[in-house]
This record gives sequence, structure tokens and C-alpha cells, in this order.
Amino acid sequence: MPDASATESKGQIPTNLRLLLLLEEVAKAGVPVAPSALSDALRLPKPTVHRLLLTAEEEGFLQRDIDGRSYGPGRRLRKLAGNTLSSQRLRTERLAIMQALESEVGETCNLAAPGRYGMVYLDRVETHWPLRMQLPVGTQVPFHCTASGKMYLSSLRIDKLKRVLSWLELEPSTAQSITTADQLLDELAVTRSRGFSTDNQEFMDNMVAVAVPIRDTEGRLMTTLSIHAPRQRHDIESLTKVVPQVQEAAKRLEMLNRS
Repeated sequence: MPDASATESKGQIPTNLRLLLLLEEVAKAGVPVAPSALSDALRLPKPTVHRLLLTAEEEGFLQRDIDGRSYGPGRRLRKLAGNTLSSQRLRTERLAIMQALESEVGETCNLAAPGRYGMVYLDRVETHWPLRMQLPVGTQVPFHCTASGKMYLSSLRIDKLKRVLSWLELEPSTAQSITTADQLLDELAVTRSRGFSTDNQEFMDNMVAVAVPIRDTEGRLMTTLSIHAPRQRHDIESLTKVVPQVQEAAKRLEMLNRS
């Protein structure tokens, strides 16, 4: 049986780059990745890949999927991604786009990214109206009863979505919240077909929201851009009329992320 260290020495990837490239491969996949797939993609011996995965898992950069075998981004890798998105230059330009949208539609804009158990607000631009909902940056909100969360869930492959729904607790936040997997799957199918999601007083009483995806260069949802408003100013029908403006702002944010 060949010696693993001898096999490793023949690899083309420098030792100090292997862990970084492995993390990049997991992030690029967008779904949990098996060690064998990483070994093939990186052309590294399986013992090396398993050792790298163990290190990344122990340090919180990766975490095992519910199947116990494949790996996805962990807490520290998600935080790294969030900090990267919040770099000063990007954030300044991103806020300018969101401020322009807020001026156009007159309601609060939110940028959110999926976390392990919900959507996390990365940035927001508040409306000038005194009546508004206070949800500060860093707030985590549920997947199943928010516009941003439903937008994210609708982007998942059906096998991944079913795994998420197997552990996701559909606790009601209001009387309007979806509380069964079948109802949620129906709602996500509608969201997928029309390209935007809604929250009709499902997360907070008297609040409505719409959200659209912001995609990466591979066409996968990276973050969401949403608008929310109190029912005193909008019902869900009137708020959906601003979706084209939100989608246009999302396209500008996508271009910014690629620059």
C-alpha cells in the first residue's frame, strides 16, 4: 500500500494552500460536499482531504451536514463571508444603492444572508417615516415566515430543501404564519415561479414585506434584498408593485459584488 505522505508530495497544490482551496470548493458548491468529491476536485489523496476536513470542522470553518458525511460552511466561514461583504468600500457603495432604493419606494430596505437557523440582517437603510419596524443589523429572523427566508428556501435544490424541512421548526410568529411543510412547499413553489417572495403579516403583525435574490457569479442565491412596511401604509398587493424597483437594485448589487 503506497505511503500517503509520499503520495501527497506528488500533488501540485502547495501545502499552505490546500485548506484554503478546500474551503473555496465547499463554498463554491453551494450544497454539502462529500470528502470523495473534494478529493476528486482538488486531486488530493483522501487521507489528506479527511485531515483537512477534520481541522476545518474542529476550528468551526466547516460543519457536517445532517447526513453526518458531507460538509458545508461552518460558523466561522459564514462570519468570514459576512465580514468580506461588509468591507468598507463594498459597504459604502452597497448602502448608496440601498439608499437610492429607499428614496424611490419610501420604505426600509434590508440585506440579509442565510445563517444556520435563520436569515441574518447584514445591512439596512431605514425609511424616513416615524412609523417603522425596528430590526437592527445582526438580527436573525426565521426562514419560514419571512420574505427573505422564504426567498432563500425557494432557491434550494429539492433534496436539500427536504433535509432542511426535516429539522426546521415551523413555529408560528403570528396567526398568519405557515406552520406545515406542505403549505410551505406550496408557497415556495409560487415564490420560485414568480422570482420574489412575500411576507403578509407572517413574521410580525401589521408588517408586510417582499424580497428578491442577489445571486453570485454561479447564479446561486448569496443574499436577499427586501422591503418591509407597516400595514398602515401598504398591504401586500400594493407593496408587490415596487418589486421591479427592488429587482433593479438587486442587479446593481450583484454587479457591485462582481467588481
